[in-house]
Amino acid sequence: MNSNLLLAAFALSLVSAGSQANVITQWNFNSIVPDNATGTGTTVPNIGNGNASLVGGVAASFASGSASGGSSDPALSDNSGWQTTTYAAQGTGDKTRGVQFNVSTLGYQNISISYDLRHSNTSSRYEQVQYSLDGNSFIDSTVFDGNSGDTWFNNRMIDFSAIPGVSDNANFAFRILATFAPDSSTYLPSNGTSSYGTAGTWRFDMVTVTGSPVPVPAAVWLMGSALFGLIGFRRAQS
Repeated sequence: MNSNLLLAAFALSLVSAGSQANVITQWNFNSIVPDNATGTGTTVPNIGNGNASLVGGVAASFASGSASGGSSDPALSDNSGWQTTTYAAQGTGDKTRGVQFNVSTLGYQNISISYDLRHSNTSSRYEQVQYSLDGNSFIDSTVFDGNSGDTWFNNRMIDFSAIPGVSDNANFAFRILATFAPDSSTYLPSNGTSSYGTAGTWRFDMVTVTGSPVPVPAAVWLMGSALFGLIGFRRAQS
């Protein structure tokens, strides 16, 4: 392969690396060593690094990710979900209880998040997603409607690529919180024939953060060009 072809291949590799979406971090909540018990699991990511935590006094356990139609987790026999309960009393604590995920996006841009969520019949129908650029203060993003109880809503997705500061950020975080019904001061239950209750549950699975690598700086491109030019020159001299 001559130096021009090498240079073209190098350039193509830079373009491809800058446009390909990669999984930065993912939680499937399955036991690290499969034990065929969906009542056990872990909040350690199965891909990448990050931290999952509870917000506002919510309690958590592990339960089946396959029940009620199932999440998108491909695991067949050890599919655990992260089940949360002890939400706020009716008419109180809007957007104060739920879960939080902290993930560094250093080296990545075009950030998106996705997750699966099972609503129980008496859980809050509406879920508020918030994001943070510093890991402390949070900004409202999308509200999702879980309008059916005992049901998984898979592949909830939010694209943060247009929000300055989310990319290449060591302190990126997001929350998923129970929120009042729009234009009201009360929670609605996911099942319209049920009553909202604090013991209602949300069960999470396949929480995923993706992004594409930040393009290689021009200086690196120039160094690469110079390197391939030197290779070509030495070959021409030999």
